[in-house]
Amino acid sequence: KSRIKKITRYNREYFIASQQQAVYCSGPSSITSFMPSRAAVLLGIVVLSLVFVQSTASTAFLASPFKVSSAPSSSALRIPQTKTMATTASSPSSSSPLAKDIDGKSIAAAIRSELTQQISLLPPSTASSPPGSRPGLAVMLVGQRRDSQTYVRMKQKACHDCGMNSFLRVYDNVDGDVTEELLLNQISEWNDDLAVHGILVQLPLPAHIDEEVILRAVRPDKDVDGLHPANTARLFSTSTHAGAAKLNWKDFSSLPFHVPCTPQGCIELLDRIGVDVEGKNAVVIGRSNLVGLPVAMLLLHRNATVTIVHSRTRDIEAVVKNADVVIAAVGRAKMVPGSWLK
Repeated sequence: KSRIKKITRYNREYFIASQQQAVYCSGPSSITSFMPSRAAVLLGIVVLSLVFVQSTASTAFLASPFKVSSAPSSSALRIPQTKTMATTASSPSSSSPLAKDIDGKSIAAAIRSELTQQISLLPPSTASSPPGSRPGLAVMLVGQRRDSQTYVRMKQKACHDCGMNSFLRVYDNVDGDVTEELLLNQISEWNDDLAVHGILVQLPLPAHIDEEVILRAVRPDKDVDGLHPANTARLFSTSTHAGAAKLNWKDFSSLPFHVPCTPQGCIELLDRIGVDVEGKNAVVIGRSNLVGLPVAMLLLHRNATVTIVHSRTRDIEAVVKNADVVIAAVGRAKMVPGSWLK
């Protein structure tokens, strides 16, 4: 075994063996058996669909043969229309395909329609049915940020529209009275609740709460945000060494762990419009743990050649101009002008 890192959190010890990619738990059950249930996978897709209908920090742009017609002002991908500009004696010698925005709302609606159909085939939750017959998402909201409140309402509505159960626990945090222990106790209760298949902690948390401690308390198989260290470790494993199990990165539903929803949403958009990134030069602008690094790994798993651009990168324009696919994850509109793209 190569390096082994020991993480202790509230009487639980997780061991991540980076070379063998094995995860163990000191409790009665092994984390390797904590595989996301089908209900949890469906919950992850519901959260993913929200990426397409709410404002996010990520914008994906396609370069050649796709082109941005003008500097984008919001999260959008652009693809060519079926017709191209005709050339004349007085027009430029070469023509570029016209571009149009990809309709994220329509894609989200299609995903939710597919989910609704799949969930309708599951037995309804009744007093006589087994616990957790229908997928259930538990959301924790701490504080009174309006943007967080809006996102949580959207998640609840998405669950309702798809026929899923939703559970919400709100802590107003007046005068900073919410403690880590209070939140950990609620997460522990959800971890053991068979009716809860996915747990989502709405970020950011108040400054006096250790975000890392809270996220690590969520059971990995219920961590639909993909932020637990066990899920992160598997995302960042390329499984290139001998004997490693190969995963099908072109089918997210087959992965035995959860992937962060915004990065997955970027790849899902590319899939839905028929773009294969294999062999292409992909540039990711931003290196955050939530978007930049995970989406770079997803592109790498799809066999793209990936470059990560950040605030210390020299000549960002030149790097971006060489890219076939550009994903901006910096939270700033108009970061990438159309003139930077092929």
